[in-house]
Amino acid sequence: MSGFEHPNTPQTFTVPLAKVIKELSLRPVYMPHDPEKVLISSREVNRPGLELNGFFDYFDPHRILIMGNTETAFLNSFTPEERQISLNKLLSKKSPAVIVARDIEPLPELLEAAQIYGVSVFSSSEPTSDLMAALVSYVNVELAPRITRHGVLVEVYGEGILLVGDSGVGKSETAIELIKRGHRLIADDAVEIRRVSAKSLVGSSPENIRHFIELRGIGIINARRIFGMGAVKVTEKIDIVISMEQWDSSKNYDRMGLDNDYTEILGIRVPILTIPVKPGRNLAVIIEVAAMNNRQKKMGYNAAQDLLTSLGMDVGMLQPTETKLDFDL
Repeated sequence: MSGFEHPNTPQTFTVPLAKVIKELSLRPVYMPHDPEKVLISSREVNRPGLELNGFFDYFDPHRILIMGNTETAFLNSFTPEERQISLNKLLSKKSPAVIVARDIEPLPELLEAAQIYGVSVFSSSEPTSDLMAALVSYVNVELAPRITRHGVLVEVYGEGILLVGDSGVGKSETAIELIKRGHRLIADDAVEIRRVSAKSLVGSSPENIRHFIELRGIGIINARRIFGMGAVKVTEKIDIVISMEQWDSSKNYDRMGLDNDYTEILGIRVPILTIPVKPGRNLAVIIEVAAMNNRQKKMGYNAAQDLLTSLGMDVGMLQPTETKLDFDL
């Protein structure tokens, strides 16, 4: 099994309602419980429609409810008795919270049902669609599947580069050189990797070791304190993995770049390069070039193919190979 793959049954993550309140600048209207103890576990939200008419066959009570102009206007078309029955049925499912968008005054029947069933109600000035987008985006990151792996994550020319390799191969020292050259550190030693969408991976550092780097012979340093705020970043997408290993003269390293090696992290393919390490090689410069070359490939340009074409060779006859590399890190 790849060291990047999820080792066991996917773990369920939660985020306290208090963090959602802070992130979205929500105003409490009725809050019967400590928001730190109310845990959000669903990455989706509910905007009730059929539920207001009593259809709950596919209703997920773990989702936050969002109500806007449409829902309010629809409820106002009911008689007060019908409105109370509808909202009682809805809030009896005990969703984590109800957010009313556009600074709309929550209906009295909504507040009454919230008090009966202990459901928090909040108000937001944001338009309903913008509020939904912001909420989904935030919880997608907070509740994303994740793993923690040994390595160093840096941002080089806008590309997120995950450096992996055996302890002592020079990952942290290379990161320091990259920081001095104007690039940014995200994580050293432990990288928390989250799958935030079907195509995207985001890496960060555990909060208790954020911005710290271990340098053998010197000890622990704080990159933010030494190099300034511009030298660090909290999160970054992972665009490429670079495996650093001691130079092996018997090994045939890629010299053309036609073949495509990749690894899988949480089910997502990520390009991987193997960089041999030996005295005299400027690894920081090599990684800078790797970052720029990776960006060119994403934009459709391959320097090896361009060279072969200029030499008069038929690139179409070449069959680039794709190799999956697994690492037990």
